[in-house]
Amino acid sequence: MFEAENIRDWIGMPVGDEVDDRVGTLESIYFDTASDQPAFATVKIGILSGQKLVFVPLNGALVSPKHLKVMYPKKLIKTAPSIATDGELDAAHEPEVYTHYGLAYETGSGGERRLGRR
Repeated sequence: MFEAENIRDWIGMPVGDEVDDRVGTLESIYFDTASDQPAFATVKIGILSGQKLVFVPLNGALVSPKHLKVMYPKKLIKTAPSIATDGELDAAHEPEVYTHYGLAYETGSGGERRLGRR
């Protein structure tokens, strides 16, 4: 496994937790607006009628030819803040995503949102 150079190449691929237990499918990438670096991924979980996108940090994530491995346990990921499969993260909910994983949250220097999806 190795660090991802272009994490977008893995969209649609399976996502595994810290012990390679399958969590779901990589749906999209949210970038840190200050550094322009990938910060969080949304992972599609659930069955057809109950699917949602949960957020998981990309710090320490590794890739293999067939999946993305994140450094958090499946149980924590499954209870992470989520959005509908056709939704977008509201700026007011960004702090919750960071807090869920015990990460510090700060807005941009001008008070702008921290995460942006491309």
